[in-house]
Amino acid sequence: MRTLVTGGAGFIGSHLTEHLLRAGDEVVVLDDLSTGSPSNLAAVANHPGLRLVVGSVCDREVVDRCARGADRVFHAAASVGVLKILEKPLHGLRTNVHGTEVVLDAALRHGAPVLITSTSEVYGKNTRTGLREDDDRVLGSPLKSRWSYAEAKAVAESMTRGYVTEHGLAAVIVRLFNTVGPRQTGRYGMVVPRFVGQALTGRPLTVHGDGRQVRCFCHVLDVVPALVALLDDERAHGDVFNLGGTERVSIGELAERVIAATGSTSDVVHLSYEQAYGEGFEDMRRRVPDSSKALARIGFRPRRDLDDVIADVADHWKTRLEVEHA
Repeated sequence: MRTLVTGGAGFIGSHLTEHLLRAGDEVVVLDDLSTGSPSNLAAVANHPGLRLVVGSVCDREVVDRCARGADRVFHAAASVGVLKILEKPLHGLRTNVHGTEVVLDAALRHGAPVLITSTSEVYGKNTRTGLREDDDRVLGSPLKSRWSYAEAKAVAESMTRGYVTEHGLAAVIVRLFNTVGPRQTGRYGMVVPRFVGQALTGRPLTVHGDGRQVRCFCHVLDVVPALVALLDDERAHGDVFNLGGTERVSIGELAERVIAATGSTSDVVHLSYEQAYGEGFEDMRRRVPDSSKALARIGFRPRRDLDDVIADVADHWKTRLEVEHA
């Protein structure tokens, strides 16, 4: 198959690209390299089936050229990360809304089924344990940039739904809950790579707030095959699915587990949300998914636990540090 992956030089996109190449696909990667990097594709850089196009998903001509002849499209390009959204909310809104519209339009024009990667952020402040796809969204003020990412992704989902119902586009929406693993950077606020990097370099692990916030983490290598399976299953077209882990952990406990797993002598320090992100930042006390819908449709069941996640992120960090000090 010939597959287009937008954001294919990013964290999730690069793992997806490798997976598709191993399966025999020809893959066109479209990435503006704002948060992605060619280094994420180093292992497959010389693969004859890979073509990397540097460009924006907001550029209609570029997206149209990349989608021409594609059998399917994975739209993983997005402006992500708490810090990135707080620093450049307009860029995030344009990329996540207009970029999605451009990709949907190209997929429709070229007759390619498309998978849209969305996020657990769309649930907002809903702290229900076991969030289901049809649960209500509970959002804060639209004047707080913290919620602009959730708003943009929700609009992108509604737009996708519109293309399905009005134009008959074959599309799947996937809401990801804290996907983690090698290549993910802590630069934009992602907590697991940030903790691991701090632990391995002897710096204090900075826990925001009281550390009792509960999250579930899912290894990228469990998520990627599920993305492919959902898009390839015609029964999933037109629907939305949660993909997330099942192991609940507080952020404070996560910090302690990272220290133990890495053998670090680092301490844990607490920062207020104001210190970390500025005045008015809001966070959720709990974000726990119910992925039973994906289990029923494609048999999705994460095989790797949190210890595996921490170990793999640590191995990646150690290799990175070795290269930097070589």
